[in-house]
Amino acid sequence: MALQFPNIDPVIVSFGPFELFGQTFHPALRWYGFMYLVGFMAAMFLLNRKADRSHGLWSREQVSDLLFYAFLGVILGGRIGYVLVYHLDYFLADPLYIFKITEGGMSFHGGLVGVILAMLYIAYKQQRSFFAVADIVAPVVPIGLGAGRIGNFINGELWGRVTDLPWGMVFPSGGPLPRHPSQLYQFALEGVALFILLQWYSRKTDKRGAVSGMFLLGYGIFRCVAELVRQPDPQLGFFLGDITMGQILSVPMIIFGIYLLVRKAPANTPVKGKQ
Repeated sequence: MALQFPNIDPVIVSFGPFELFGQTFHPALRWYGFMYLVGFMAAMFLLNRKADRSHGLWSREQVSDLLFYAFLGVILGGRIGYVLVYHLDYFLADPLYIFKITEGGMSFHGGLVGVILAMLYIAYKQQRSFFAVADIVAPVVPIGLGAGRIGNFINGELWGRVTDLPWGMVFPSGGPLPRHPSQLYQFALEGVALFILLQWYSRKTDKRGAVSGMFLLGYGIFRCVAELVRQPDPQLGFFLGDITMGQILSVPMIIFGIYLLVRKAPANTPVKGKQ
């Protein structure tokens, strides 16, 4: 017997309607956006604690600067990546679609590119090596990833393929047949498991780029595994049999992650009084 989707209201609280410049607005606080806030606050807490214990290598002000640009990179990169990879047709028909965030649509891989650009800027601004920044950021990223997957589940989106397993779930937008709750699988893998792995590994090594490499390898593998049961976006479908776009985009992460882990590199040491 299949499980029924709990049908949680995706809106926590709504305001309005408000009239402004002849337009009617219905602002609302949604669970999906709230999950991003949870991930951001948790990352701030952990990075501030790491800064307090860094013996002057990092300050809370520098962490705040890093988080601001990283969060900007997640939002802009995630949205632009989603539109260009998954809905380029919508964008070509209506370029303003890229601003319609309330209609949903964020890409992890696009967000990753945005965060990489943000870390490059912070490394330049604070006179650090890129991996000195990336290695401190990587262990906290799974919190945001896990929170985002819970947001996907509450929205009843990004469900999995049809299954006859006892925990298969009937989603309102997924038809009458039970499906894998793949959002919860990804929460467990990309959120919980990856967080534990990176917390353990970051205490085990100080090799420059190694923690970033473990993040890329771990996420890439976990994402490829989850994609085995996740329903691909209908406008894209499968490639070369049963391969999905998520797997295609994750393979380069796995390859580069392995490279960072096996290459010879110095430790993350202070440079000019900074890390």
